[in-house]
Amino acid sequence: MTSSTDVSSLLAQAAQSILSGATNSSLDVNSLVSSLVTAKTAAQSATITNKTSSDNVELSAIGSLNSALSALQTALSGLSDGTALSALTATVGGTAITASVKSGAAAGNYALSVNTVASANKISSKTAIPNGTVFGTGTLTVGVGAQSMQINVDGTNNTLSGIAAAINGSSSNPGVTATVINGSTGQYLSLTSNATGANSTISISSTGISPALATSNFNQLQPAQNASLTIDGATVTSSSNSITSALNGVTINLTAASAGTQQTLTIAQDTSAQTTAINNFVNAYNAYINTATSLSSYNVSAASGSQAGPLLGDSMLQSINNGLATIISGGVTTGGNTYSLSSIGIDLQPDGTMKVDSTALQTALTSNDPAVSALFNTTNGVGTSLNNFVNSYTQTSGVIASRTSALQADLTSLGQQTTQLQAYADSLTSQYNAQFTALNNLMTTMNNNKQYLTQLFGGQNSAGTLATNK
Repeated sequence: MTSSTDVSSLLAQAAQSILSGATNSSLDVNSLVSSLVTAKTAAQSATITNKTSSDNVELSAIGSLNSALSALQTALSGLSDGTALSALTATVGGTAITASVKSGAAAGNYALSVNTVASANKISSKTAIPNGTVFGTGTLTVGVGAQSMQINVDGTNNTLSGIAAAINGSSSNPGVTATVINGSTGQYLSLTSNATGANSTISISSTGISPALATSNFNQLQPAQNASLTIDGATVTSSSNSITSALNGVTINLTAASAGTQQTLTIAQDTSAQTTAINNFVNAYNAYINTATSLSSYNVSAASGSQAGPLLGDSMLQSINNGLATIISGGVTTGGNTYSLSSIGIDLQPDGTMKVDSTALQTALTSNDPAVSALFNTTNGVGTSLNNFVNSYTQTSGVIASRTSALQADLTSLGQQTTQLQAYADSLTSQYNAQFTALNNLMTTMNNNKQYLTQLFGGQNSAGTLATNK
């Protein structure tokens, strides 16, 4: 892994430094050691760095591919399990009634005739109670339907506002709200049931309290009553204006304005939801194609080394692309007939993407074209087949997970190699430092000795101390 030329050149430099040391010079130990260690490790270090970079780029590309496939699976969910095409919507021929559907509903038309809407009981004291009135202490009982509570009236709450606050704040409140109305002639106590229906009737009585508070002293402002209506002639009653049990999977919501009206409820296929599901599928598929194309492209105008996409020529990517294209273009055979996506307005483009003809798709959905149900059936339909194929790559134990694990394992190994190479470099540095430092010290000593001998014996064009000694 080490260039013999580089090492030879460095050793030649070392020899020259040794020779220079004999002429009053010294070695640059740090620079020389650094150069030698770099020459010994540079090739292996570059190999590790390049492989690490390559693995990380590939790992990122695989992640992008997996994300695009997962998004496609998400978009396919309603088409592969049949929920998107079986979706229903509820419409009412008026504004006073609304309706919604959930699982279990069935398509159909229903005649609604509303007699009454559910209401909560509301009562108010008949006569005004003078401001500042202090009630005698005792027990107040307030009930809603079959439930009731008792309030202890004493010196802490024996005003009308104190009694209202005690009612509202009681932990045993059966479902009633008390309000004090300040009129021009005094105060009134108003009680309203929190729930609607005939069973929400309010009652009030007192013991020892003066002036007395009793139901007979209150006016009924709004009766407690159930909603009453007929659906296709069948009578339905409900304590709530949100009726959930009359039609399976359908919620009918009444408003006050619906009393006395006759309207039509229609439960039909939700073509809007179906259109959205199909368009989401096409968009997700096209997004995958664009991602795959980007990852496997070759750009001749890009900088050298970055012209090829990270998955150019990758066998896994090619297998995915071929498998998806086969399902999309192959059509679905059921009941002896073969249907293609183009029959409902979804056409393949030259670049591998799909394009939706909105008019053709809407026509197919609104006319109950059998091609729609056939193409997206839950046995061998396009949605089911695509989902099963993609899942073999994206599942926890799938092909992509295995590929990712292999890359991560390789990166771990490269990290270990980096650590080992650094340890080797540190060892070389210590070794070379010791050797060249010793050599440098030797050359310094030799130079000092030379100077001393020259002083004693003399040198060229000079006489030493001993030569002139008498």
